[in-house]
Amino acid sequence: QVQLVESGGGLVQAGGSLRLSCAASGDTICISTMGWYRQAPGKERELVATIISGGNTKYVDSVKGRFTISRDNAKNTLSLQMNSLKPEDTAVYYCNADGTPYCSGTPFGMDYWGKGTLVTVSS
Repeated sequence: QVQLVESGGGLVQAGGSLRLSCAASGDTICISTMGWYRQAPGKERELVATIISGGNTKYVDSVKGRFTISRDNAKNTLSLQMNSLKPEDTAVYYCNADGTPYCSGTPFGMDYWGKGTLVTVSS
């Protein structure tokens, strides 16, 4: 199994920056794609950014040019650098990891989640 713990959330003024971190533990060798999701009150959860082991990244249009996702496979950490923050970025941000099938003693491609970290952007 894989455990994920997010950190780095907080209160920041519009235009400011925050860096979120996600520490993975357990069967980290079984992790393929990792990503950040967010969910604002009354809104559906949305994918913010993803990164595969090889380094390919994807971003939702609303954060392109402002957010950067990165991954340190050796340290088993995932980061999200958020610059030029806007009030609409306010949400609980969740770390996600997809497990490789037939790894970690299971034939299933497991989906792992952290418990989230709150980001609040004030105007």
